[in-house]
Amino acid sequence: MISRNLAKYIHSLELKKNRKKEKAFVAEGGKIVEELLPHFQPLVILGLSSWMDAQAWDSISPCERYTVTYEELERVSFLQHPQQVIAVFALPDAEASFEIDNSQLYLALDGVQDPGNMGTIIRIADWYGIKTIICSETTADAYNPKVVQASMGSIARVRMIYTPLQPLLSSLPQHYPVYGTLLHGENIYTTQLTKHGIIVMGNEGNGIGKETQQHITRSLTIPRFNADEGPESLNVAIATAIVCSEFRRL
Repeated sequence: MISRNLAKYIHSLELKKNRKKEKAFVAEGGKIVEELLPHFQPLVILGLSSWMDAQAWDSISPCERYTVTYEELERVSFLQHPQQVIAVFALPDAEASFEIDNSQLYLALDGVQDPGNMGTIIRIADWYGIKTIICSETTADAYNPKVVQASMGSIARVRMIYTPLQPLLSSLPQHYPVYGTLLHGENIYTTQLTKHGIIVMGNEGNGIGKETQQHITRSLTIPRFNADEGPESLNVAIATAIVCSEFRRL
């Protein structure tokens, strides 16, 4: 039986202020929880007997464990249809400092706010071997339950750095490549790209902020082939996938 206090604690982690206070976040679903277990310290695991019985507990860090019914899982789940297991994990410690590795390709998110987009972008970064995403302070929290769900476990393998973008970008060497996706940039399909650098993706409605734009050294655009009509812009997650694909063609 799940206690009222435990249910209240799990529900409280939907809010960023409570995740920060408790230093914990929630993940749901067998695949996602199993992806996260080797990378994050579990604090609480609640699962159906079919899932709990299939786990090799000797290889999993000790934590509170509860075998629950589907109805109990429904009480604490953030999903319309709960998926076998809910786990609470410890948040990773925030990094005191961060330095750019000149051999790596990075994503930087300037105010991406939709949790679904955020989680999908994390999954895209993982697919294309981008190990670090740099986030502005106005970007959605990577440990929001909806972001964790949309990342499908990729948040276990992609480092998330939250820092003001302008000081970071202004500290880079003069010729360090900082790419930005803008409506009037160079055609990404005909532009010579580099294997390293920072790719900046902007807010869903407003794009890259003006202050951040000042640090862009190469403006890129994904051309629209329907010139007469069609959408004004692409979804930021879709655009990120296209851009990352082009960089990995090198």
